Amino acid sequence: MTVLPSSDRKYRRSPPRSPLLPQKLDDDQSFDAHGSGFDGASTSGAVFNLSTTIVGAGIMGLPAAVNQLGLIPGLLTIMFVSMLTESSIDMILRFSRASKSKTYSGVATNAFGGAGSNILQACIVINNLGMLVVYMIIIGDVLSGTSVDGFHHGGVIEEWFGQHWWTTRSALLLFTTFFVFAPLISFKRVDSLRYTSALSVALAVVFVAITAGVVIVKLMEGKIGMPRLMPKLVNQASFWKLFTTVPVVVTAYICHHNILPIENELKDPTQMKSIVRKSLTLCTSVYIATSFFGVVLFGDHTMDDVLANFDGDLGIPYSSLLDDLVRVSYGLHLMLVFPIVFFSLRLNVDGLLFPYAIPIAFDNKRFFSVTIALMGFILMGASFVPSIWDAFQFTGATAAVCVGFIFPAAITLRMID
Repeated sequence: MTVLPSSDRKYRRSPPRSPLLPQKLDDDQSFDAHGSGFDGASTSGAVFNLSTTIVGAGIMGLPAAVNQLGLIPGLLTIMFVSMLTESSIDMILRFSRASKSKTYSGVATNAFGGAGSNILQACIVINNLGMLVVYMIIIGDVLSGTSVDGFHHGGVIEEWFGQHWWTTRSALLLFTTFFVFAPLISFKRVDSLRYTSALSVALAVVFVAITAGVVIVKLMEGKIGMPRLMPKLVNQASFWKLFTTVPVVVTAYICHHNILPIENELKDPTQMKSIVRKSLTLCTSVYIATSFFGVVLFGDHTMDDVLANFDGDLGIPYSSLLDDLVRVSYGLHLMLVFPIVFFSLRLNVDGLLFPYAIPIAFDNKRFFSVTIALMGFILMGASFVPSIWDAFQFTGATAAVCVGFIFPAAITLRMID
């Protein structure tokens, strides 16, 4: 019989298995016990799930961040944070194996005890809640539009069907919640989302391809000027404003909360480092392309949510059609990203509230109660947060930094002592 470390005992309530079988996450054990026939996730599915966790709403804030930093420093910052992310993920993987922990919070418990685990879980909850609120805001912007400085940027549903009660922001978000989110967040295993994850990555690539095509056409017609390569510093305030971009870039790479759940479902967990490298390479390429083409196309008119820029004349034929394609493709992308981030949020909220209960996948009443409560909170947050920039700055400057960089470094320092 395998003896589990004390930090993870509270997560282990599944039936005993033969020691000859590969270890799986607790929730996976429950599915095996019920005869689902799940024999482990594939490498490609894990790459898509991790890439989807990374490429969420952060990509929409990156063009504005890069424009503020200047094109060259901005793109270098994206690559630098990508390298930091890979290093921090490697720390989590290294010490999860050393401590035989199957959860990020279990690794924190081995290093700092129960208090450390609770703080980490609270940070994950704050970060994921903030990100899901951002997703809701952007989806609302895409469908029903947004108003900035007294000017209304129309949404696709509003433009297609006019202003009615069912095209208002609140009504469309409710429809999306019941008919899109509800079925997807009902899955109890992250690998069940592999196909929607693959589609969400493809939709993000469609967004990049359309933006690049518009830029190339306008460059050939001589309608685009030289982008600003370096930051515009006119006074001390403009210098300090540059630091507001850091939370946006950091938030764009936060995926650490889903690393171990994805690894635990793999057929071959030794492939996890390769999966992380492939995912980060794919996502960094998408980020750089989106930021570069977004800044070149819109320049100093780049909005905090670059999707809001795609509601007017782009200066090329079929501009209206391309606007709608960009917004719809990315709105659908976020709808498919939402459940995979929600998966980790629900797991950590349950860990905080019911640390010694059986896994949430075994308890349907608790599973759906936590799910409904979280969805209600996210809907309320999306109604009151004024812009995605505010949400990025809050979560990126606090919880995201802790989850992605402070905790992995602190765990490493503690465990090597």
